[in-house]
Amino acid sequence: MSEAMASKPLRLFIAIELSPEVKQALGRLQADLKRRLPPKVVRWTDPDGIHLTLKFLGDTPEDRVQAVTQGVLAAAAGFEPLVLRIAGFGCFPNPRRARVLWVGVPDMPKPLAGVQRAIDLQMARLDFARETRPFSPHLTLGRVNDRISPAERQTLADLLERTEAGELGVVPVEEIVLFQSELRPDGAIHTALARGRLAAASHPSVPGT
Repeated sequence: MSEAMASKPLRLFIAIELSPEVKQALGRLQADLKRRLPPKVVRWTDPDGIHLTLKFLGDTPEDRVQAVTQGVLAAAAGFEPLVLRIAGFGCFPNPRRARVLWVGVPDMPKPLAGVQRAIDLQMARLDFARETRPFSPHLTLGRVNDRISPAERQTLADLLERTEAGELGVVPVEEIVLFQSELRPDGAIHTALARGRLAAASHPSVPGT
């Protein structure tokens, strides 16, 4: 194997997995929105691929994955399991200029913010850039097509302003996950590379070991 192949970068991110029940609820919400919008206004995220992202690392040399894994395990070890309530519907930056549609995590538990800060600190020690924006936990339902017409933009804005989403479920969180994301024409494929258990599990799980 050549050195170039051996050092091929991997697109990595660190996230919390959702329960099947919450993924199904997100899929139902997406289906309802699709019925009320013209086609191709939004590029919808596959519900099975929706995660609560804690840190996006981007292209990372393969030989750094082990160090990243150890950072994930260390960050997880200092926190106990928690429960997230998934509720509320919104967009970034606002309904008239929406780019991202999301479901939120209201009443963010302090441990979640703590886990995110711990991950950010561990990754900074590996020379990944620190987060400069406040942590805003959300689940991305879809991204708005940049080329929609003014009429489609107005339809979308009207829909966003009158759509509400109550509670979609709860997610028991017992681990944080290091994922590899492979971008493909039919959508991204996410593969778990390591799992860091909360509450200092004695045997963190690293797939393939």
